[in-house]
Parts: sequence; C-alpha cells; structure tokens
Amino acid sequence: MKTIKSRKHPQPHVMGAALAAVLLPLAAHAADADKPAPEIQSSAKVEIVGKTENAFKAEHASSAKYTEKLLDTAQTVQVIKKELFEQQGAVTLTEALRNTPGVGAFFLGENGNTNTGDAIFMRGFDTSGSIFVDGARDIGSISRDTFNLEQIDVLKGPAGTDTGRGSPTGSINLVSKKANMSSNMSGSVLGGTDSQKRATVDVNTVLNAERGIALRLNAMAQDSDTPGRNVVNNKRWAVAPSLGFGLNGQTRVYLDYLHVDQDNTPDGGVPTIGLPGYTSPDPTRAFLTNAAPVNPENFYGSNSDFDKVKADMATIRVEHEFAPNMRLSNVSRYGRTSQDYVLTAWLASTANFRTPVVADPSTWTVARSTRTSKDAENKILTNQTTLTADFNTGDVAHTIVTGLEFVNETQATYGRTGLGTLQPANLYNPNPADAVTGQALARTGAYNEGDIDTQSLFLFDTMKFGEKWIFNGGVRVDRFRGTYNAVALTNNVLVPTRINVGDTLVNGKASLLYKPTTNSSVYGMVATSKQPPGANFTASTSASSAQNPIFDPQETTTYELGAKVDLLRQKLALSAALFRTDVKNEVEQDPVDLKWYQTGKKRVQGVELGVTGALSSNWLVSAGYLYMDNTVEAGRAITASGENSLTYTPKSSFTLWTSYDVTPSFKVGGGARYSDELKRGTDGAVGTPKYTEDYWVFDLMASYRISPNLDLRLNVYNVADEEYVASINKSGYRYTPGAARSASLTANFRF
Repeated sequence: MKTIKSRKHPQPHVMGAALAAVLLPLAAHAADADKPAPEIQSSAKVEIVGKTENAFKAEHASSAKYTEKLLDTAQTVQVIKKELFEQQGAVTLTEALRNTPGVGAFFLGENGNTNTGDAIFMRGFDTSGSIFVDGARDIGSISRDTFNLEQIDVLKGPAGTDTGRGSPTGSINLVSKKANMSSNMSGSVLGGTDSQKRATVDVNTVLNAERGIALRLNAMAQDSDTPGRNVVNNKRWAVAPSLGFGLNGQTRVYLDYLHVDQDNTPDGGVPTIGLPGYTSPDPTRAFLTNAAPVNPENFYGSNSDFDKVKADMATIRVEHEFAPNMRLSNVSRYGRTSQDYVLTAWLASTANFRTPVVADPSTWTVARSTRTSKDAENKILTNQTTLTADFNTGDVAHTIVTGLEFVNETQATYGRTGLGTLQPANLYNPNPADAVTGQALARTGAYNEGDIDTQSLFLFDTMKFGEKWIFNGGVRVDRFRGTYNAVALTNNVLVPTRINVGDTLVNGKASLLYKPTTNSSVYGMVATSKQPPGANFTASTSASSAQNPIFDPQETTTYELGAKVDLLRQKLALSAALFRTDVKNEVEQDPVDLKWYQTGKKRVQGVELGVTGALSSNWLVSAGYLYMDNTVEAGRAITASGENSLTYTPKSSFTLWTSYDVTPSFKVGGGARYSDELKRGTDGAVGTPKYTEDYWVFDLMASYRISPNLDLRLNVYNVADEEYVASINKSGYRYTPGAARSASLTANFRF
C-alpha cells in the first residue's frame, strides 16, 4: 500500500485557483448580465417568458417557513436538486451531501462500535439527529437512498426556530417525490465495477383528470460491493407509492408510503498502523511505529456479519387554499425503523495486538474480541399544521407562517447474548471466513427504552418595506418531555433504572435584508438553537454526562452576514457568508473541586462561498468553499493532539461539479472534492494517529443520448485512485478507507 498522499497546508492560492476555474467564465458574461435582450425585427408579436430555474439552480427551499426566494433568504441555504446528484450517480444521502462543503460522515464511531446509517457532521457538530423528510423528523440508523428524492435542502446555522431541538449548526430536509398531473415513466439500470448492480423505476399516471387523481410509484433495488473493500456489501430494495387527490383544485390530499429493506455487510474499518503520524501503542514495542500499513481492501470481520434494516413510513398531507393569500397544510406521519446488527469489531490496543515473531510481520495478529450487536426499534408519530397568510398593514407587506406540531418518538434497544467468538485475525492477511464459535443470538432481558413527547408552537413574520428591505422574525416554543427506562443485567440480575427529562425550549430568529438591485441582496441574521439532555435517546445519571437531566440544555447562537446575487439573467447564483456560532453549557470538570459544571464553550466561525447554476445555456456548475476556525473557548482540549480545535471538522473544504453539453446529445462533466485534515478526539488511547491527512478526489462523467427515450451515462470515481481516510474512530485504532477508483455505466430511459 502506498503512503497516503497529502497536501498538508493548502495555501489560499490553491483554493483561489480552483474557484477561478469556475468563475473566470463570468468575466466574459458579466457585461451582458443586465443588458436588455436585442430587439426582434419582426412585425409579429413575440412574447418571451423567462424561467430562471435550471437543472442545478433552485429558486426556493421546500419548507413553508422559507417564504422568499433563496436570493432573498437571509441564511445559508443550499438546495441540491436531483438533476445534480443523478448526474453524479450519487445513490445515498451521504454521497449527495458531498455537493455542500464541510458536510460528511467523518466519524467512524466509538471504540468497539461502528456508525451505521447517515452519521453526518456539519460545521463541527453531529447532525445525524437533525434529518427531516418533508419537514418531519426522521429517526433510525438507516442509510437513506436518493431514489425517491426531488431535492435536498441543507440549512446551515441553528435550526431551533425552524425545526425544534437539534444540531447547533444546521439541519437537512429531504423532499420526496409526489404524484402529479402528468403521465410519464422513467427509470435506470446500472452496472459497474465491484459487482455494482442497481435498478430504479419512476411511474406517474393520471387516474382521473377531472378530479385531479394521480398515482406515482418509485421503486429501487441494489446489490453492490464497496469499491476497494473486500466483503463489504450494500444490498437493499425499496418501494414508494404516492396517491394524490384534487391536484388541480384548492384542496389537495397526498397519501404517501415508503418501505425500505436493507441487508448489508457492515464495515468495521481497517487498522491505522503505518499511516502518517502513527506511533506504537506499546512503549516496549517501538518497532511498530515504523510498521508497514495494511492493505485498505482487507476485511477484519466475519463473512457472517450482517446489518438488516426495515423502515416503513406512512404520510398523509392535506393542503388547502382558502384564498390566494391564505394557505393551510397538515402533515400526519407514522414511521417505524428496526435494525438487527452484528459486527465483528476489534481494537488494535497493546493487549489485543500480538507480535510473536518481531522480525516476521506475517505472524502479527489483532484480537477480534469485540463482537458488537444492535437490536433496536424506533417509532415516530407526528402531526404538523401550518397556516400561511399574506396581508398588508399600511405600506408594509406581511407573510405570516404559524403552526402547531405534536411529536411522539420512541426507541427501544435490547441486550443480546450468544454473539460467539473468533480467533485473532492476521494483521496483514485477515481471513473473514474464519469460523464463529458458539454463536446463538438471544435477548438477555436487558433493554433501554426511551419515550419523548414534544408539543410545539411557532410563528414567523416576513415584512417587506417597499422593494428594498425585508425583515424576518420568528419564535418557536417546544415543550419537551421524555422518559427513559433501562434494565441492566448485572451478575445475572436484572436491575431497573428510570430517568425523566423535560424542559420548555424557546428559540428565536431575526434577520434584516437589503436589496441593492432586483437580483442581489445583503443581510444580517441571528438565530438560536437548544439541545436538552436526553434529546437523542440517551439519558444518564453520571455527574460528568451532558445527558444528565440535572443539566441545562446546550445553547447555541449563530450570527451571519452575507450577500447573494443572481447573474446571467438570473441563471447563476453566487453567495458569500461570514458566520460565527457559539455553543455554551458544555459540561466541564473543575480542576480544583473536581466537580462538573456547565462552563464549557465552543466556537465555530468562518466563511462560506457558493456558485450554482448555468454559466451558459449548455454549461452548468455547482461549487462551494468553506473555511472554519473552530476553537474551544472555555474547557479542556478535545483533540488527541491537544490542539485547540474541534474534532472531525475539516478547516478547509471545497466541492465542485460541472457539466457541459458538447452537442445536444453528448454531455461531459466532472468534479473535485477537497477535505482538510480531521482531528481525532481524546479517549486515552496511546499512540495511533492524532489526525488524518487532507486529500483531493476527482470524478468524471460522460453521457450520450441515443434517442429521446434512452441515454447512457458513464461515471468514473476517484480517477487518480487516491488512498485517503474517509472517517476515523474515536480511539484512532480504526479508519474507513475512502472508496477506491471505480466506474459505472447507467442506462436511463423515459417515456
């Protein structure tokens, strides 16, 4: 294995050059951006109807709480449209989120455990619990597929006023495909390297045009290995029907259902030995510091490992227009996700790392003694009512959005026995076919059960003062109550524990936006968010745990100054934002009395730049750059290196995707991604890398339309076959290798 290549400290001109490659074509067009169209020399009357939205550029976020165009929204909001992630062949939420800088699955998990599902970090904090589907919270450890998505809205900054409790730095809303008044069918068939196989279908039919009844059906099936990884497999199928009534009238009803079935082989990662910065975990075996890295294709688990997930979600959505200036919507949803999971985990610690013949690395082994299991079920029942009204008070135009939300969430996890044992794995040549001895899975009687009830009231008012000024203010009140019952098996005796949590959370948002021209805006915004103990189905009586109900909620305040402009007849959107997020009430230990207090404070501040849309009629682009300066303002250092920084947070990140129509039938495209180094967290591990190195990854695409009904698309990923660390675990013993070079060919059809 070659050493992971890295540019340790990219200079500003590196990023500048990359952005210049995208922005230079603007210079040729800027002079014509606001010129009137040339006069048509004809006696006939010609009406020109412009449409600013294109395949990459969206005009609005999907949430009813964002009443204005993105141009006039005083916040960093990125909409990733399906046309963009379909070009890239991105089939999971994690892959699609590569289109927004600084957002990704950087954290592999705790020592013996591996994250499954969408473990997303955004601007330095875990955002996995702030994922929503059509505005309603989505829970459960599931890797979300893109087959039924129209777009993905990434809202950066505290979302406490928009969505309630959640991540300090934002939320993600997935917008589902719904029945509509058109008849068409489309789909795709994919094949590629690493046994990649996938098929999708999307059928929409009008059942009754007069009454506005339509049916849409989306379905997907996939069975694919992971590029550059042995044994790891992703196998799933899903179906999503949507039935609509009254779609051409004032009252519209949607009945949506989603079923997902996954049967995957989970990835526990590979040892970090030999990576840059690695040192021996054992002072008596200094020779390990200079040991060779392992092959990133190695699999250290068992062929019998599995991760089975079943998810069902039923949604009823009712929309009614009382008048053009008053609209009501109500969404009711029931969701259930179950996970059955067994992974052969391991720790390359001093005790588990054996080197019987020092001079012969082929004899070295790592103990596979941490068999882990998850037997869990999540349920959610929610109802959300939103009323939107437009009216004037004198010269001020108002748009009021107000509503109520009721949510019940439950989670139950069950203890297991009979996981079996495996012999140690050869460090450089592990055998996943080794027998598992004594496996007989059974529940022990131990369990953890959480039940959360939330009642919410929210109100937003967008006020327009003439054509130049827009003020937005909002407030949300959440009444949060939770009960946690735990039964632990101690010395063969079941010991129960009950913990109650609860709080009333009040969050607010205020912004002022000024429009220098019709197609530009500058703004300032301040918003808050709160995360109470127990919000993510974790409660504790430990004096050092932030999940102890004796503590106050984690509080976040974000300030943002930004500017946005639409160029080239509103086909291209540019944005820039300066932001600062302060997170307080972190639990810290006093070095004198050794007691725990909420004196900790963290800060993330930086700049984010974005470009989305069309450079010309046949040239599309989506690009973003993010720089973050993240620090611990009060409290202990949390990185293994001792640096004053946040863990699993790249300081600089860059993303680019562009496509060009060479002819009406032939399209080429490509992209680049850059991620700065990640700082690992502290947990007492000796040796191991304290951080991962930065990396660049490049992808290419070409598509050819054979007929109006069929086109072929070739995608090549990681063209340079860069070897890099995609995520690292808390102790630093394990990492997930980035996907190796691969290719896929997709046939897309439409009728």
